[in-house]
Formats: sequence, C-alpha cells, structure tokens
Amino acid sequence: MSTSIKSTALEPDYNDKSQLKSGLLSHIGRFLPVYGLPILTLLLIVFFSVLLPETFPTLLNLRSILSDKSIIAILALAAMVPMLTGKIDLTVGYGIVLWHILAISLQTKFGMSWQMAVCVVLICGMVFGLLNGLLVEMAKIDSFIATLGTGTVIYSVALWYTGGRQVIGSLEADFYAISNSFIFGLPAPAFYVLGIAVLLWVVTERLPLGRCLYAIGANPRAADLNGIPSRKYVIGAFITSGLLTALAGVILAAKLRIGQANVGLEFLLPALVGAFLGSTTIRPGRVNVLGTIIGVAILAVGISGIQQLGGAFYIEPLFNGATLLISIGIAGYAQRRGGKIKRLLKQEDS
Repeated sequence: MSTSIKSTALEPDYNDKSQLKSGLLSHIGRFLPVYGLPILTLLLIVFFSVLLPETFPTLLNLRSILSDKSIIAILALAAMVPMLTGKIDLTVGYGIVLWHILAISLQTKFGMSWQMAVCVVLICGMVFGLLNGLLVEMAKIDSFIATLGTGTVIYSVALWYTGGRQVIGSLEADFYAISNSFIFGLPAPAFYVLGIAVLLWVVTERLPLGRCLYAIGANPRAADLNGIPSRKYVIGAFITSGLLTALAGVILAAKLRIGQANVGLEFLLPALVGAFLGSTTIRPGRVNVLGTIIGVAILAVGISGIQQLGGAFYIEPLFNGATLLISIGIAGYAQRRGGKIKRLLKQEDS
C-alpha cells in the first residue's frame, strides 16, 4: 500500500508560443487554477469587510489572525518539506504536543535557562525527524504509516509524562517574549513565518537543492538514475520538518506558558490542509511555499469571518475538513488535467 504524494505541476509555460496564440478564455482557463486561490482570498477579505466593517478590517483582527495562525503556518511549512519529496509527515501534529511540554519542563523541573531549553527542544525535534527519515528510507516503511506510528508513540510519551495534568512553573519574561512580543505593531511569530517562508522559497525555487527535492517527488527512480542521492535528501527533509515542528512547539509553549497533553493535536488537520491547499495554487499539482502560505491565509480569513458572523464552535473543524477534501479534489483534477495536456502535446508532436 502506498500513501505517498506524487508531485506533478501544472504551470503556465511562458515560453510556449502555441499558448500565446490561444484566445482569452484559454488564457483565463490556464491562469485561473494558478491564481484562483489568492483571488478568492482577496474576495473573502472584501466580503467579510463589507459584512463586518467594525470588526473584520481592523488592526486588532489582523493581530489576532497572525498570532493564532502563525503556529499553523510553521507546521504547514514543516509538513510541506517532506511533501516535496513525495512523502508525508503526520508527526507535525503529534510532535508539537511533546515539544511544548518539554520546553516548559526543562525550565520548571530541571532548572535549565530558557535559551538552553530551546536548544535542547530543537535538537530533539531534529533527532526525531532523523528517526522518521530512517524508518522511511532505511526500513522502507511507507511515510504515512511510519509517521503515524512514531507520532502516536510520542503523543503517548507526552501523556505518560504529564499524567494528564498541566505542567506549570515560573518562567522567564524573555521566554514569553518569543511569542508575545510585537515588531512594527505585529506579533513576532508572524515574522518567524516570514523568515522561514523566504528561506524555504529561496531553497526550493532558486537553488539546485530545491530542484533535486522536486525531482525526487516527481520520479524517485529517475532521480536516482540521474545521480541524485534520494535517500540523503529525503532524510534531510524529515530532519527539517522535525526542526520546524520543534520551533512551533517552543512558540506554543511561550504563548500558553503551561504544558498540557491535550493541546496541539488540533493543529494537525489545519497544517495538512494548508500544505495540501497550497498544492492547488501558484503551481497546481505541486506543493510550494507561496501556495502553502496562501492556503493557511484563506483558512484563517474564512474561519475568522465565519466566527465573527456567529458561527458555532464546530465550524472550524468542519471548515478545515471540507477544505481538505476540496483541495485534494482540485489537486487530483490538476494532475489529471496535466497528464491530459501532456498526452495531447505528444500526439500533436507525433
């Protein structure tokens, strides 16, 4: 059984002269899948701003969205990295549970400074990512099964350690500032997301490393034949995912100021939805950094607007689940359409 992600992008070919000769409707048909989601996000912002002029288009609401969704955005980017190689990492949701508890415990129970506690958590996240990578590449366990198993184990460890109780204690003010400080009037976590997104965009779009990751995701066998060390890159992708998940755990700990095992799992679904939704825009059929950020943004705008309109407490998981199904459907359609276009081009060439 295979549950891996296949990467096949459907992008406008700006060098294809035959496409330049096509009509307006054809141009709209090609560009709408690419830029449809950003346009829809803007339309939702305008829609809710008209309906809720006193609460939605305000700086307070912007701060609230950025503060609440920055952790999800980091987890979505963490999930996106293994997806570049055609793998999935479910531990982004399970890992944050243990990492935020560990960040609190190391300071309150073991007397570590907050700087040392953060370093230990980040290293633990990378080691855990290494374990996932080894299970997938060395033990040849499907990434979905491997990360579901390790994620469940790490969640059990969090339950065992806390005994179902909260981990509390005295923390330094500088640790709180990781999540609760402001830069240019906006929450600091939003700038963490910006920095990570820019770094990943440069790697995936401008460096040979990114092209190798995409090549592995599109066709691992062909990548091996072209001399790309797939095993090393896949393991590296899981280590990166583990590092970003641990960082999200640190930010969550600084935000909550307590550790509890029943907090964190709710981030798994929106993070995966953001990554999958990102594969339907900018480069439909292929996960990408800008698409992932836009995917998280449309979830944040939609849920914020619906909640302000009086939506019930179950609206958020309902919205996330429905959006996941729609995004997977659109991604599948984009892949099938890409395959159809390639077959037609081959027929024309022959």
